[in-house]
Amino acid sequence: MKILLLSDTHSYLDETILKYVKLADEVWHVGDIGEIDVTDTIKKIKPLRAVYGNIDGTEARAEFPLDNRFVVDGLDVWMTHIGGYPNKYNPRIKEMIKENPPKLFISGHSHILKVQYDQKLQLLHMNPGAAGKHGFHQVRTMLRFEIVKGEITNLEVIELGKRA
Repeated sequence: MKILLLSDTHSYLDETILKYVKLADEVWHVGDIGEIDVTDTIKKIKPLRAVYGNIDGTEARAEFPLDNRFVVDGLDVWMTHIGGYPNKYNPRIKEMIKENPPKLFISGHSHILKVQYDQKLQLLHMNPGAAGKHGFHQVRTMLRFEIVKGEITNLEVIELGKRA
């Protein structure tokens, strides 16, 4: 299964992002969607899993959860917008993640692309950076990867160019 992972679009969606959406089997959005037509557009093209972020309004909060935990092809995944990263997990989830760690933990919010293995909890953390144009990041980014029998393969960073 081919996954496109993005975050922090802040209402921005362009043809380059949509090109990658069309190549994926599923799209995962890790919050700060902005205008709901971003996710509505993605859903018309491919299946979408998402969480809402701190800037998202009532429409996104009504449609998407704060945390989304699911299993895909044997891979236990937990997505949340403000989750932190290994050794610096957000206090809201710190105990929950220690008690029952997923195999893949995904967060957004920081606008900083990061993929890091947590040795203590034996999970992979991903933050796709920010695909939108709002924020302090210099380069817009997303991640894509494949899931094969519970394993992550072919992880790729997609750079969408400078934030204009």
